[in-house]
Amino acid sequence: MTELEIQTILKRQREYFAAGHTLSAEARLAALKKLKAALQSHEADLARALQQDLGKSAYESYMCETGLTLSEATWMIRHLRSLMKERTVPTPLSQFAARSFRAPSPYGNVLIMSPWNYPVLLTLDPLIDALAAGNTAIVKPSAYSPATAAVLTQILEECFPPEYVCVVTGGRAENQALLRQKFDMIFFTGSKAVGKEVLRCAAEYLTPAVLELGGKSPCIVERSAKIRLAAKRIVFGKYLNCGQTCVAPDYILCDASVRDELIAALQEEIQVQFGADPLQNPAYGKIINEKHYHRLMGLIDPAKVVCGGTGDEAAQRIAPTIMKDVTWDNAVMGEEIFGPILPILTYTDLDEAVAEIEARPHPLALYLFSEDKAVQRKVLDRCHFGGGCLNDTIIHLATSAMPFGGVGESGMGGYHGKTGFEAFSHLRSIVDKKTWLDMPVRYQPYGKAKEKMLRFFLK
Repeated sequence: MTELEIQTILKRQREYFAAGHTLSAEARLAALKKLKAALQSHEADLARALQQDLGKSAYESYMCETGLTLSEATWMIRHLRSLMKERTVPTPLSQFAARSFRAPSPYGNVLIMSPWNYPVLLTLDPLIDALAAGNTAIVKPSAYSPATAAVLTQILEECFPPEYVCVVTGGRAENQALLRQKFDMIFFTGSKAVGKEVLRCAAEYLTPAVLELGGKSPCIVERSAKIRLAAKRIVFGKYLNCGQTCVAPDYILCDASVRDELIAALQEEIQVQFGADPLQNPAYGKIINEKHYHRLMGLIDPAKVVCGGTGDEAAQRIAPTIMKDVTWDNAVMGEEIFGPILPILTYTDLDEAVAEIEARPHPLALYLFSEDKAVQRKVLDRCHFGGGCLNDTIIHLATSAMPFGGVGESGMGGYHGKTGFEAFSHLRSIVDKKTWLDMPVRYQPYGKAKEKMLRFFLK
């Protein structure tokens, strides 16, 4: 799509929004219900596309993509009228007589740029929130997951006219053309490097932006942890989607006294979940493309591998891999892994481990396995991260009741449920001043009596 075509679409969306077509609760609910129904009717198409792009099984596709998206749509449909209501807030006595309230208002025309790793969930979840808030949207899926992008385009074209929701496909040229336009709000999910570019472009027009980025999310295994259960949950969270998950545990920071027990449990759990030869497991996915495959294989140090370490270049698959005796200076610790490689580092002093985490950019997620409440409190108090779990991994994002987002270099802003609705809304503060009484205290001429009254109100 050319830049001129993009400008034409955006102009039509501005006109559509200005005409008020997206504002009523009825219009928003109709849009959400239509999208939910289309998602259900195209479930099989999406499963096939996800298998083609990422090697995902139908089970995993529903659990982590379609099902979670349907859950967000269901939640938003159920709560939309309540979210749209004005919220009365206390009015200071100095402003008597008046009513003060907050009222959500849509931004207008929004841009949603989504990644390739969860192309259904991370495209439609923010779109659901944007539509619920009363916006129009241009959606830009990743060029790295073309089969899924094609089905998403079909779904959205069936549901909406382009002046309401429009899909722009393509690669870098289309991304750059979109970012040169003036939107009312931008929602981006992807890498930190591209996120910086998005923010630079948004700054040109002072456009508000939500950035969902990534980082090296630590998984602390403290000595009081239930090791076998910890291993089971870590293996699930790490190797889901072949590690291509923004909140996957990037590395384990383990108490040295339980390291060997943990490694043995992890190895056993990999075999339980993926079989003796994961590369032959049809339910185990693949790396998105050749470039990422070679990058990941380059991060594996054969001398440190205790499990996995092998790959199938033709199929773009890498076995679940564990590396031990890893230090902060190793190549695998120099970047977000975003693949099925799990380095294990050790500590002897928890305070030092916490200090190591805090010395680095704040991660999108943090996971702590510990039965010690004092340890849990210490880590939660001292570590800065987007969100996380105690004694589990990644499940904190699978709910509409809590916001999902990063902090610092892992992102800004959040979404899901109420937070998602508010992310795509401007919350206006309004005072409804009554006309049957007008207090004289604010008007000149000033005097002692008025000052006395002023000091009574403002103290």
